Amino acid sequence: MALNEELAIDLLEIKAVQLNVDEYFTWTSGIKSPIYCDNRLTMTYPVIRKKITDAFIAMIDRLDQKPDVIAGCATAGIPHAAWLADRLQLPMVYVRSKPKGHGKGNQIEGQVIRGQKVLVIEDLISTGGSAIEAAKALQQEDVEVISVFAIFTYGLEKAKHQFAVAKLPFATITGFDQLVEALVVDQKLTQNEKEELIEWRDKLK
Repeated sequence: MALNEELAIDLLEIKAVQLNVDEYFTWTSGIKSPIYCDNRLTMTYPVIRKKITDAFIAMIDRLDQKPDVIAGCATAGIPHAAWLADRLQLPMVYVRSKPKGHGKGNQIEGQVIRGQKVLVIEDLISTGGSAIEAAKALQQEDVEVISVFAIFTYGLEKAKHQFAVAKLPFATITGFDQLVEALVVDQKLTQNEKEELIEWRDKLK
């Protein structure tokens, strides 16, 4: 089994990803969704944490440019960025959603140096907004953001569009499509239900 399919199953088993086709969840944006993803739960499971780090390393191996620094998006991207940076023995920083309201007013915690190549780690890509904002904050420090990596994506067209406009490459370990396929294989979802879910996702703007 491919790692992206295996991790989709892992996320379901620990309830980091939950699916309810009868009673939709409400996202922060107000969108009603049959799926809810909380990758913070992965912190509790060392075996799954390691799989995520292994997958990120394999993704880095496929990049034309290699990172000098790993940057985590606050807050859920921070632990995964830390584990990845530790494995690679690279410097790490993290990026707040906005500058701190006191002290030095930092948005980036840790040090980046002009010209460094930075890889941004996020836990989840929905519309892509938070990861793109983190990347822009880093770019203002005259570093090069070579890519954004995340654990899971809903596969929304809006995210693809926003990353394209920002001229930022991104990649994820697993996502909505692998998730629904795993549920079909496990006979927890019919082919018709799978198609309905993909149709729901593809209609989101």
